[in-house]
Formats: sequence, C-alpha cells, structure tokens
Amino acid sequence: MKKLYWFSSFFLFCIIPLARAQKPTFYRDVQPLIHAHCSSCHRPGEAAPFSLISYEDVSKRSRFIRKVVSSGYMPPWRADDHYVAFANKRSLTPEQIKTLTDWIDQDMPKGKVNPEAEEKLTKRTQAGTAYHRVPDLTLSMPKPFLQKGDGIERFMVFKIPFEMAEALNVEALEFTSSNKKIIHHANFAIHPVEDQSISLTSTIDQVDLNGSDSWHYQEWMPYKKKMTYYGGWIPGASAEAYPKDMGWVMPKRGVVLLTVHFAPTGKDEESISGVNFFFKKEPIRRTVSVISLGSGGIAEKEIKPPLFLFGGDTKTCSLKVAYQNKPITLLYAWPHMHQIGKEFTAYATTPGADTLKIVHIPEWDFRWQELYQYKKPVIVPTGSVVHVIGHYDNTENNPQNPNKPPKLVTSDGNMRSDQEMMTLILVYITYEPGDENLSFD
Repeated sequence: MKKLYWFSSFFLFCIIPLARAQKPTFYRDVQPLIHAHCSSCHRPGEAAPFSLISYEDVSKRSRFIRKVVSSGYMPPWRADDHYVAFANKRSLTPEQIKTLTDWIDQDMPKGKVNPEAEEKLTKRTQAGTAYHRVPDLTLSMPKPFLQKGDGIERFMVFKIPFEMAEALNVEALEFTSSNKKIIHHANFAIHPVEDQSISLTSTIDQVDLNGSDSWHYQEWMPYKKKMTYYGGWIPGASAEAYPKDMGWVMPKRGVVLLTVHFAPTGKDEESISGVNFFFKKEPIRRTVSVISLGSGGIAEKEIKPPLFLFGGDTKTCSLKVAYQNKPITLLYAWPHMHQIGKEFTAYATTPGADTLKIVHIPEWDFRWQELYQYKKPVIVPTGSVVHVIGHYDNTENNPQNPNKPPKLVTSDGNMRSDQEMMTLILVYITYEPGDENLSFD
C-alpha cells in the first residue's frame, strides 16, 4: 500500500508536471520565437511572400515551417559565425528548433493569450515595424508611388520635409514601406535646414533620376549643405539600433531625401515608403557615424580589377582603403553585392600587422542581406588598411545568375540590378579606451 501511495505521489507531483512542461504552446513558447526570428520579413509590406504574425498564420503553414527550420534553410543567415560573431543573428539554435517542431508535432496548442502582449503586437504590426516597439515618428511619402509594370527599373528620390518642436535623440531607425516586394534597395539621408528662409515645401516633391525631369534635383542643393545621418535598407535587413549612450541627434527642421530603387515588375504596383524613428531621453554621449567604401562610396575607382565580366567569366576583385584619421570602434558592417556575387570578405590590417576580421559571407545571396551588428565591437586603429574582396561568378553554374545564358555584366555607377557592386558600409563611433570590453549581445 505504501509503495502504491509513493508511486501515485511521484506520478502526481513529478511525472505529470514534467509532461506538461515539455509541451510547448503558441503564445508562451512559439510566438516569441517567430516574432524574434521570422516576422521581421514575414509581415505585411515586407519582401517575404506571406505573414507570420498570428496563430492562424503560423499554424496553417506548420508543415512548411517544420521543413525549412529543420533543414536550416530558414531563417536565413549568410554570415560566417566562425569568422566573427554578430548580435543580431537570425538563425535558430537546436533548442529553439526543437521547441517549434515539438509544438507542431503535438497538434499546435494555443495556450493562454496575453492580452497586453497581443495589443502591443497588433500596434507594431499596424505601424509597420520590426523593432520591439511602435515608432515615435514616421516620415513617409505623402502619396503612393506607382511603379509601372513595364519591366523598367526606376531610381526615384522623394523629398520628405519635417519640422519638430525640438531636436531629439535617436535610439533606432528603420526603412518602412507598404510594398517592399518591388524594391531593390533604398537609401535615405537626413539633412538639417536651420535657415528659416529656405522653404521646405516650395521645391519639387520627387525626381526620377533616369527621367527627363532629373534636372529638378538641383532644386534640393540648398538642403544638402549638411547631412546629419545616412542609412538604408536591403532585402532581409533589420532595424538599426544603438546602445543607451550612443546614437545621433535628429534635427528639429530639415528634409529626408529618400532614394528608392524600384525593381522591374510585370504589373503596376503602388508603394508608400518612409523612415521609422525611435527616440530616447538619455543624452547622446557618443555620436554614431557612417562611412561607405567601394561602389557608390570612397575609393570606388580603386576596385581592382574593374567589375567587368563577360558571360562565362569568374573574377575576384579587391579594394584597399587606408584609414588615417582616428581610431574607430565598429558597431555594424553592411556588405553589399548584386546577383552574380558569390563570396564577400572584409578585414583590416593594423600598423602592427594584426588582422581584424570585419565580415565574411561565404555564399552570397542577394535575397537575404543584413546590417550585421557585432557582439563585440571591432577596434580599428589609426593607420589601418581596410581590405574588401569580392568573388563573382557570371557562369551558368551560378544558380543565382539571372541571365540565361550569361551576358556582359559591368558597373558604371548607376547601380542597376543587371549591373554589379562591391560595397562595404561601416557604422562606427570614435574609439575610447575600454571599448574592447563593450558587448552588444
């Protein structure tokens, strides 16, 4: 009798709770994983083909999700983690994969809904952000742009004026759009306009850089005397955020010049694009800056050999840029190539002959890029040389090559999707002693 009582007690207090603990539910276990690793792309307006927001979104695609996460195909992560570690790694751990697959195999229980968390999630989805909270300010085009379905790609620049009561400290920012599926990439520059005699509204609202009205861009020259910050978006990229005492100050008056490269499409499609801003009350003690190397940036003409590939060619191109100004601390690395890129590597050599690893993408895929945030910042001393190496494959053996058969691919500065690029954008702060001990994980 005592043995029976002991077994019953053990079963009641140990076995049953353990079984319950091992059964994941959607709202407690699965939804946080999905939103942290998948929903940044799988949400309305994003480049992914469907949303993964609600229980219904996830459960109806459960078999597909199980397949792609088990194989490691999704979530996509192209950086070599053995080369250098990044804090915003999107891929799942084995334990997280098991949580997802166990939930699917156990009939996908919903679990208990957290009304407060669901309300926050709904607001974020409606606001069009992948950041952890709703933006404090969204500056966007006043009306939709129609990308005609004529197979022609377009480089459009949109002027977005702003006036605020005061300058504000930026915690994070991100490009936002109602339709990223038709966008190749986007860049935005924040220009302060302190002179009240300069009108923000009397100039043209948009310019087609390849159109007959491109000369109207000259109307914006008074805005371009200064630039506070420069950012952008490529397919797959997440929001750009800064630690508590770092960032930059959003001027209270100025314009955002938003450049959007629209990919060629087969049907008419509209989009409204802009920039989400997230502010913080903490003072900005260390100002974040940006530098662009290679195509469209510093030393573009120093890419050797030039990006010029006949059909059937493979080529390795490189770039060396000496950095002499001051020691810097790297926060983010943004590598960029186009569709025949195969491998991207960047590193720096110091005056003491040390090698500093910056980023390595062993299998380039234009569809899945990222603004890579370091776990531990990379310290680049004065006098270092930054090296960028790009491998390109313009043959039929490259499954990413859009041209069948392969044709001549060049780089003439227009950044069209049928041309090539080799760019490295670095987000950094001026070095201070002790930066070696910083951690952004």
